[in-house]
Amino acid sequence: MTTRSRRIVLPLLIFGALLLLWEAAVPLFRIQQIVLPAPSGIAHTMVVTAGPIAFHARHTLVTTLIGFGAAVGLGLLLGFAIGASATVRDALYPLLVAFNSIPKAAVVPLLVMWFGIGAVPAVLTAFLLAFFPVAVNVAVGLATLEAELSDVLRVLGASRWQIFRKVGVPRTMPLFFASLKVAVSSAFVGSVISETVASNAGIGYLMAVAASDFNTRLAFGGLFVLGAMGVLLYGVFAVIERRMTAWAYAD
Repeated sequence: MTTRSRRIVLPLLIFGALLLLWEAAVPLFRIQQIVLPAPSGIAHTMVVTAGPIAFHARHTLVTTLIGFGAAVGLGLLLGFAIGASATVRDALYPLLVAFNSIPKAAVVPLLVMWFGIGAVPAVLTAFLLAFFPVAVNVAVGLATLEAELSDVLRVLGASRWQIFRKVGVPRTMPLFFASLKVAVSSAFVGSVISETVASNAGIGYLMAVAASDFNTRLAFGGLFVLGAMGVLLYGVFAVIERRMTAWAYAD
């Protein structure tokens, strides 16, 4: 089995085994369906409600990607600025840490007051959660460039821009792609938090409605859909990372 196929097959086997154990445990321990439904019941509900689930999943995916894309763009710019300049780092890095320490769930009510119920608070919450990992990882990648290497390159005639472009940026790419895989998961969390609190569409809204109706199967179905979308996007960035930064990996 190749390394690539192993990364796909092994998680699927483990996931399948967990589902089988779950399916057997529900009747064995006489767990009520309203508390913990069996995977077969969840799958049946997902098939019956495939249309609404697809609609809400598409809404969550779009809002997440918009917020995530904005976070990547601004995070790159700010990360490069912080990593390339000690003055900018001293001025802005403490503010970034203070901003990240604020629970984003506490910000959602303010976003609703400013922008109303809908997609905008979800996009902004996704942006707020995804921005910090990108900015910090890019900044760390540039700031940890060895001073001796920079000195040697300057002696050889390289300008500061050439060092940044040919050494700093490639050095930062593994950390940048690692941050993308973390940030996209955080963006999903942000979207769902906002949709649960104040939205009329999205998986978060669907799960909130399901919980109010005690429809546990549908709520679990929403969780499975979120997990599938998160794994899919994680896999996309992992493939791009391997293609663009293959030199950074031993296998």
